[in-house]
Amino acid sequence: MNRLFTFTFTIFFAFIVLISNAQYRAEVSFNNNWLFTGGSVSGETINKTVTTPHTWNATDAQEGIAYYRGEGIYQKSFTPNDSWSGKRIFIRFEGVMTIAQVYLNNELLGKHRGGYSAFVFELTEKLKFGRKNILKVIANNEYALEVLPLFGDFNIYGGIYRPVSLIITSPVCISPLDYASPGIYLKQTNVSESSADVEVKVKISNAAEQTEKINITTTVFDADRNIVQTKNNNFLAELGESTFSNSFSIKNPELWNGKKDAYLYSVNVELKQNGKIIDSKTEPLGLRYFRVDPNEGFFLNGNHLPLHGVSRHQDRLNKGSAISVSDHKQDMEIMLEMGINSLRLAHYQHSETIYDLSDTAGIVVWAEIPWVGGPGGFIGESNGYEPTEAFHNNAKQQLRELIRQNFNHPSIIFWSIFNEIQNPDDESPVDFINELNDLAKSEDPSRLTVGASMIEPEENIHDITDAIAWNRYFGWYYDQPKDIGIFLDETHKKYPDLCIGISEYGAGGSIFQHTQKLKRPNPFGSPHPEEWQSFYHEEHLKAFNARPFVWGTFLWNMFDFGSHFRREGDHFGINDKGLVTFDRKIKKDAFYFFKANWSEEPVLYITSKRHIFRYDNETSVKVYTNLKSVTLSVNGEVVGTQSPKDGIVVWNKIVLNEGNNGIKVEGNLNGELLTDNCVWVLDTAFGTGQIAKIYDALQHLNFMLIVVFLFIVWLWSVVWQRKKKIVKWKRIISKISFFVLVFVELILILIKIFVGSRLG
Repeated sequence: MNRLFTFTFTIFFAFIVLISNAQYRAEVSFNNNWLFTGGSVSGETINKTVTTPHTWNATDAQEGIAYYRGEGIYQKSFTPNDSWSGKRIFIRFEGVMTIAQVYLNNELLGKHRGGYSAFVFELTEKLKFGRKNILKVIANNEYALEVLPLFGDFNIYGGIYRPVSLIITSPVCISPLDYASPGIYLKQTNVSESSADVEVKVKISNAAEQTEKINITTTVFDADRNIVQTKNNNFLAELGESTFSNSFSIKNPELWNGKKDAYLYSVNVELKQNGKIIDSKTEPLGLRYFRVDPNEGFFLNGNHLPLHGVSRHQDRLNKGSAISVSDHKQDMEIMLEMGINSLRLAHYQHSETIYDLSDTAGIVVWAEIPWVGGPGGFIGESNGYEPTEAFHNNAKQQLRELIRQNFNHPSIIFWSIFNEIQNPDDESPVDFINELNDLAKSEDPSRLTVGASMIEPEENIHDITDAIAWNRYFGWYYDQPKDIGIFLDETHKKYPDLCIGISEYGAGGSIFQHTQKLKRPNPFGSPHPEEWQSFYHEEHLKAFNARPFVWGTFLWNMFDFGSHFRREGDHFGINDKGLVTFDRKIKKDAFYFFKANWSEEPVLYITSKRHIFRYDNETSVKVYTNLKSVTLSVNGEVVGTQSPKDGIVVWNKIVLNEGNNGIKVEGNLNGELLTDNCVWVLDTAFGTGQIAKIYDALQHLNFMLIVVFLFIVWLWSVVWQRKKKIVKWKRIISKISFFVLVFVELILILIKIFVGSRLG
């Protein structure tokens, strides 16, 4: 087995060598055949061979239990080929949760603190040729007060949960060591329809024995790979790290204009030495300009663009955070189907794939670091902020990583630096928020900074960033959905200079739980009827559309996600505020409401389809649509035709027959007939539904009778029995009442037993 394992890896790395000899830079997958050793919630030790991305919390964290948080060890052996000599070998981890220690042949390469950002270590000097090398990664997702996040309504999945790759370069190369960034920064200024200035800044890494003279060719290509401009420069690459920069001015540029036209240039940087190419990298370039106004909202390239978006968590059923490229693509396809034009990637740095997809789809992105706050001690030992040097340094590190690793993505417009941070009188975070905002501006002055707040507007943290947004749940945790409008109006009136957005709003919804009577449910319990979730979002969108000063709204959440302490809805361990189920298989009713309002695709959808069994013969039929008119038929008879308002059509007082009822709607789009249909079943007079209602009524009556019975007993023993002189007729009435109640109580108990036995 060991010989086969070693042979396989020898062949694998021989293939890598062939690639690296044929090319000046090779980036090779390093995901297969890791030997994993770790623990579990049951105390069992796990030893198995895994493929990364991998997490040891793929299943336990979604079951509503305190999932395993501890240490996991990954080991991989390989034998490098002699032809690697003279090259540089780096290893790049896109994400290891939360603290990673990396060893090669028992020598520490380095540590990384932060589970959501990439990091790179160089193997070159410690690599041993002609023998087996062992790479070991110790991953630890235990709670640590010096590493963000300290708090969160989401799971911290342990492991090497994002891809791993080897980078093979020449001794002089475009550096992968600058916070694991691409090593190329495309800084755009003075962008307009007539021109755009672009500075190309390149980090050069030289591991040769002396300063090397190289030639750098910088080429700008258009979307069809036609050369727009090219420049050649000689450069002296000093030992270690150095920086080269070049500038272009592009006349009459094609702008990256969101979903209308996500036009992408590309910039290639090529290093040559003695006439031979020694390194080359290409980065995307999307030219755009933008601003946010406190009264008029968000503008892209001079045009008003209300940002209607969603927030997204990366995990999914039975995979946790260890998801594939195809999973990311599926998420993006679902979000685009619904019609979003913006995306909040909460509450941490997401996979590189989702930023790439946003670039090409024209989605405006809010990217953020995992500084997440909350009530002190609710989940962890902190409220999310620690006024310590270690905490501050880690937050700055993760902000630099977020910005540098994603600097060239045109989709990213906002850098977010905090979420739901409290502001206590002692240990206030205000000074540190200012410090992070200054750091973001020094790293990237071209983009906007933003924060997500849950505290009252009068607190002094809201005017630090360029824009501010609130996490508000009117109609879920408190008040009614329509109250969001009151909050927005009052805040805008009192603080007219603030650029106000809504970073979170949402309500739980279970595809298995339904109601015909709208009433705000218990957010921390069950049921979470799908109908209330839909109503909640209808009211919110109505409020947002009426207030153009709101620069952006991001509903919470696109997908159900794991949160181990949740005990609500139809499943423990799941936050069910998503518009799509955790497994991405079922789109909830509210998904189609937003699709009817945001998407250009035709939508015709009957709500409450999954509420099949009805016990009230009179109901409403509600349809989400963006067609001009819709006709309803019930049991083959036409009820009427209506036009939608805000994507909604409702027919009230529809009478159902006993048994099956066919509900059908149809409408025309450019001469094409579109239909949707479902079946609702009205329970018969002697169906189990009626028996269940009788049983529930008996339970309530039984409770009331017990209360009355106890009252009579108390009255008899405490009041009447202690009075020597009492009217005789009162004694007679009390005795009759006592025995009547006892008799009725016995009858009700027998009826309840009978009905219960019929129900099984």
